[in-house]
Amino acid sequence: MSENFTERERAVLAPHFTNLDGPVFALVNLPEVVKGALFARYSRSGKSLRRLFLDEFAEGAAAIPGRLDREAAVAAVGVGRAEQLYDRVFLEYGDDSVAQLGAVHLACEGASQLLAKVLERGRLAAYLEQSTRYVAYDDRPGDRWRYHVPTEILGEPDMADRYRRTADLAFETYSRWLGPLQDFYRHRFPKDPGDSDFTYRMTIRARACDALRGLLPAATTSNVGIFATAQSYEHLLLRMRADPLAEVREYADLMLMELRKVIAAFLTRVDRADRGERWTHYFRETREATARRADAALIGIEPDEVPEVSLTDFDPDGEAKVVAAALYASTGLSDEQLLDAARKMTPDQRVATLDAYVGDRVNRRHKPGRAFERTSYRFDVMCDYGAFRDLQRHRPLTIEWQALSPDHGFERSPDVEAAGAGADWDEVMSRSAELFGHLVERGMRQVAPYAVSMAYRIRFVMEMNAREAMHVLELRTTPQGHPAYRRVCQHMHRLIGERAGHRAIAEAMRFVDHTAGDEGRLEAERRTEARRSTERREGAGRAANPHSRSDRPEVAAD
Repeated sequence: MSENFTERERAVLAPHFTNLDGPVFALVNLPEVVKGALFARYSRSGKSLRRLFLDEFAEGAAAIPGRLDREAAVAAVGVGRAEQLYDRVFLEYGDDSVAQLGAVHLACEGASQLLAKVLERGRLAAYLEQSTRYVAYDDRPGDRWRYHVPTEILGEPDMADRYRRTADLAFETYSRWLGPLQDFYRHRFPKDPGDSDFTYRMTIRARACDALRGLLPAATTSNVGIFATAQSYEHLLLRMRADPLAEVREYADLMLMELRKVIAAFLTRVDRADRGERWTHYFRETREATARRADAALIGIEPDEVPEVSLTDFDPDGEAKVVAAALYASTGLSDEQLLDAARKMTPDQRVATLDAYVGDRVNRRHKPGRAFERTSYRFDVMCDYGAFRDLQRHRPLTIEWQALSPDHGFERSPDVEAAGAGADWDEVMSRSAELFGHLVERGMRQVAPYAVSMAYRIRFVMEMNAREAMHVLELRTTPQGHPAYRRVCQHMHRLIGERAGHRAIAEAMRFVDHTAGDEGRLEAERRTEARRSTERREGAGRAANPHSRSDRPEVAAD
């Protein structure tokens, strides 16, 4: 769905975007601070990036004097020689590290949830995605709901029609209940006299979006912003070109076309027959061969009934190893000596050692050092697809997931039932599962996950060292977080302390929140609003007294 711009708007946009009509484009001729601000706004806005630029940033960017002339002059110097150099380094020397020197902000709009997970899989990149928690999916741009219809089914009109009817039902149900569910939450969480209208309204709407997002199918489209080096883009494109989904392969071609307008010299190998094509063939062959082997080797084995979160692998000696690693830099002893000493410590001594190493953490952003990387945990998780999407974005850890299907059942917020939407919810789930089954029967197993509502559960593994576990579990259990992933991470924390027996490590994760968090988001927004009010008052005070001591140059220098 292309966006219409006036001639004047196109003139303002043209110097800063590699195209004005397609869903994939790069940002150019802009200060990095403006690019970062644009992507920061992206995740909580229903607008396209180009519209955001026009509405909120165009005036400031256009006001930079002589910017385009300087950019053009710099770009023209030594381009030919640089391209020859990169060609030689990549193809003759095989020095991939130089591809880390070029980076691009790239927008991928109208991407399904399945495509978004492919785009966000790489570790060495930064991503922001339009949030289903803060953006309501009750609008119909271009007079159609925001979901992707896979190319693979367009050749079968009856199936394509059934697909659209099922997706339409999901969005219509979501839209119909968005208002009543907000009324339900307003009754349950009355507005405090101190709440601003904006804070209260946005909090209630976000909670309703949280409860209803499970209705939306995996075909639901989103906007994804990526900032990555050329090397990261190359690896991503090679894998995308081998993907079984046409949508993913099509976006790979669009991305390559746009990236070559900005960093062409870094991407010469992607579609060369003797380089990129060979890599892509390797990825495709290994994926298909592994699938065939799984079918042959696992005949007759049925899935077990397992808890939502299982700790499937850990090192019983892991806590002693972390304690030893914490002491290493402060001594002259060998690693083996320190490990022996740590093993002989009492539990209280281990806790005291880690207390000293971790220190007085004022908030969860204060992270301990790399000693916590000395041990790791592997969790097998089964939760709804919506929560998985949030957890999957923690890229430093190892995460692998199975294909989305209705096989593991679905989840439903108790609030949905209490608000009277339970029967409608179940109807959407039933129609989603039926469509999935019909697509599989037609030999379209690869595209069938598009039909599955995000309330259905997916199985995946997360493996992380204790340092990354501290980051993930403290972040994802904050009271304003989504209840589904809060519950998963609370289970993980308990398993580290109880199942693994790493109590000192679990205690070091002091900002893991095990409360129910019913009013968590509202309380968090109230704190944020209070900070804003304080900052506004302090700013007004400084403006009224510009010669106050805190603003004097000599004080600032001190």
